[in-house]
Amino acid sequence: MQSARSIKVRQAAFDDYAQIAALQKAYGLDSKNEEEWRHIWTHNAAYSAHRASVPIGWVLEDEDKRVAGYLGNIPLYYEFEGKTLLTAVAHSWVVDSRYRTYALLLLSEYFAQKPVQLFLNATVGPAAADSFAVFKSIPVPVGAWDRSIFWITNYRGFADSLAAHKQYRFRSLVRWLIATGLFLRDAFTKSSPRVQETNLEMCFEFDDRFQVFWDSLRTTKPNVLIGSRTPEALNWHFRYALLDNRAWVVAATRDSQITAYAIFWRYDNPRVGLTRMRLVDYQSLDQDTAALEAMLRWGLRKCRAERIHMLEAIGFHPAKWEVLRESSSTERKLPSWLYYYRTRDEDLAEKLKRQDAWDPSQFDGDASL
Repeated sequence: MQSARSIKVRQAAFDDYAQIAALQKAYGLDSKNEEEWRHIWTHNAAYSAHRASVPIGWVLEDEDKRVAGYLGNIPLYYEFEGKTLLTAVAHSWVVDSRYRTYALLLLSEYFAQKPVQLFLNATVGPAAADSFAVFKSIPVPVGAWDRSIFWITNYRGFADSLAAHKQYRFRSLVRWLIATGLFLRDAFTKSSPRVQETNLEMCFEFDDRFQVFWDSLRTTKPNVLIGSRTPEALNWHFRYALLDNRAWVVAATRDSQITAYAIFWRYDNPRVGLTRMRLVDYQSLDQDTAALEAMLRWGLRKCRAERIHMLEAIGFHPAKWEVLRESSSTERKLPSWLYYYRTRDEDLAEKLKRQDAWDPSQFDGDASL
C-alpha cells in the first residue's frame, strides 16, 4: 500500500484528460471523447460564472505525478422559490484499486465547496451510497429511484442480449423461446396508452419556443426545485446526443407554442449488446399528464422503427410514474437508490424534506449527460 505522503489531492485540469480517460477505461466506465468532455464545462453557463471558485473536479496524484483517481465536478443552476441555486454534481468517480483507501479525499473536496448551495446526485450506485451517507447526503423523498419500468420494443434483440447476459447454452433456441414468451406475455397483459388528441412535433434543437415554455414553467412551479431548462441549458445538456441521434425531443404544441415536451436519451449496455432508450424528462405547463401517454406511444413507435430493444423509465414524480406504470407490464428492482442530495442551508434543508418540493427526473444531475 502506498503511504499517505505519496498521495496528493489537487484540482483537476483539462490537460488531465488523457490520464482520466485511461483510468475510466481501465475500470469499465464510459469515457467521452475529449471535445465532449471539455464541453461539460466550457459551454456550461454555471461554470463560466463561477470558474474562479468552482473547479472541474479533483484528482489523486501519485508520487510519479500520475492520475490515480478522479472525481468530476459539474456546476448547474437550479431554481426554488424564485431563487437561483448554485448546485454541484459529482461526476464519474473512479480510483485506482491500489489507492482506494484515499477515495474519500476526493468526495471530501466535493462536499467542502463553499459557494455551492446544493449538492445533488442522481447516479449514486451501490458502491458509492455509503460514502455519500458519510457526508450526510440523503435520498430524495419522492420518486421511484430504486425501480425501473420498461417496455420491450424488439423482442428478438432483447432476448439475444438477455441470453448473452445469462450465458445460456443453445443460445439461438433460448433466444427464440425468450422472445416468444415475452411477446405472448405482453400481448395478454399490458394495456396500451389511451389515445390522446395531441399534436406532436419532433424537435432537433431547443429553439426560442423553449424559452417561452421555461418562463411559463418556472412561474407555475415556484415552490418546486427544478433544474434550469432555458434553451441555452438544454442545448448544452443534449448537444452531442442530438447530433448523434442519441436523444429524441418531442413537443406538444398549441397555436405554435409548446405546451409539453418529453426527452428520450440513449443508454445502451454494450457488454451484452442491449440497445435502450430512456425517458429522462417530461414537463407540462398545465401540470397534468395528458400529453405523457401520447409521447410515450410516440417513443415506443420510434424505438420499434429503429429496432431498439427497449424503452425504460426511472424515478419521476408519482403522478407521472403511475401513468407510465399503467402502460407497462414489466418492472425491475435496481441495485440501490440512485438519487441523493445535501445542503448546508438549514431553511432549504427543511423545505426539501417535503415531497411537493420535488419533481425529479433523469434530467437531474449527470444522469443524462
